[in-house]
Amino acid sequence: MEPGKPKAADPDAIAKVIESAQRLGVEIDEREAKEWVAAMEAEASGGDLVVDVNTGVYGSRVSMLDFAPADLARFREMGKIVGFDDRPPNVLTALSISGSAAQSKINTFPADCDFFERINIKAESREEACSILADMIREKALATASGPGHRLWEVKFGQHPVEAKKGGKPVGVKSPMSWTPDEVRAGQMEVELMDGSRATYTWADATRDPGWCKLDWVIADSSRGKLANASNVLDTTWEAPDGSIVPLDGFLDPAFQEVYLDTDSAPLFKKLVKELSADTVDDYVEALEHEIWKYTVEHPSYGKVARRLYNVFRMNGHYAEAAFIRELFDEPITALYQVAALIQTLDDAANSGEDFDSETMTEQVDKLIMSAIQALDGPAEAEMVGHLLRLRDSIARRGDAAARAGDMSGISDVAMKAVNDYFERMLRSVPEIDAYLQEIARRAP
Repeated sequence: MEPGKPKAADPDAIAKVIESAQRLGVEIDEREAKEWVAAMEAEASGGDLVVDVNTGVYGSRVSMLDFAPADLARFREMGKIVGFDDRPPNVLTALSISGSAAQSKINTFPADCDFFERINIKAESREEACSILADMIREKALATASGPGHRLWEVKFGQHPVEAKKGGKPVGVKSPMSWTPDEVRAGQMEVELMDGSRATYTWADATRDPGWCKLDWVIADSSRGKLANASNVLDTTWEAPDGSIVPLDGFLDPAFQEVYLDTDSAPLFKKLVKELSADTVDDYVEALEHEIWKYTVEHPSYGKVARRLYNVFRMNGHYAEAAFIRELFDEPITALYQVAALIQTLDDAANSGEDFDSETMTEQVDKLIMSAIQALDGPAEAEMVGHLLRLRDSIARRGDAAARAGDMSGISDVAMKAVNDYFERMLRSVPEIDAYLQEIARRAP
């Protein structure tokens, strides 16, 4: 399958995929699938940007096809916490939702609230741009460290210069530095070097090479009566005095998975996407294929494989296969993907010392128990429900985090095994997708 070369969908391919879905017990509406494929083919030959005048959101045509505006008010409310303010005229931003949040038409059970923000900084030098970014991230982290219904959990900023250990966990050269709110406040962190000595890195050290930047919060999602993990990945660029655009992490992200929340940011978006090369689609597909190799060969995780396959197939014109995969995300067992993510969020909230409502947290565990009952059978169901009941009790009485660790690990193990087995079975059952995965597995990393 050649990347970046959309083609008209073969009617026979669509028929085969629908036949496979029916054989596997996956509900797929033939008329709806054909309409989606036809829409994808039409959009592939159209313009790059779609603006929804009714909601004031915009994105690439491919992204907008999978977006449903039902939760827009909820995401905009969260955006007040996670988003960065413009500092005109030298700093402009464009906040979007991404991942399963942006693909809300097909992801019935989104695990997290993923945001993505483009930040363009006009400055005399790269060093000045990095300094401005450092100030913005620290200011945002401190301002949102704690508040009604939210708590900052982690900031990724800077890159480790050498191998080390932090909190007993290994960190590699150029891996992102992970800062706790207390470390951000202090402006420094400690690590253990490989020779056993200790080193202190300051916020100023991280500023020299920001790398991949991301902030994570636990947020009380009042509209849904539950807690959620909300993250904001930053794609920061330096605009030099000559007008050239330089990504501060060395890579300008493509625009195939985001839905932007405010049309006022569209001029910045258009300016930045002009900087993308003609090979952007090919590069994007190649990067996803490397991740597919990793999650099929190196660290098997077929839920992650399915999400990446969907994006690959809708970009390279294999729309029939993409239509099949988009139906898989709606099956009850995929709720377990959400379970594995949300237990960590609940644990973080229970440990935080913040005023997260215990009743809301226990009700959320009750919903996870129902998801497990619907998705699992036999011993796996009994094991998962047992872990969840103990977790519920611990959260209700604000029990010791260490005592919850075993149940959290058990929940995650059962959930991810079920999700992994489900997606592997479904993907391998379609000959065209199985052949593609075998082809990927044969490639050298």
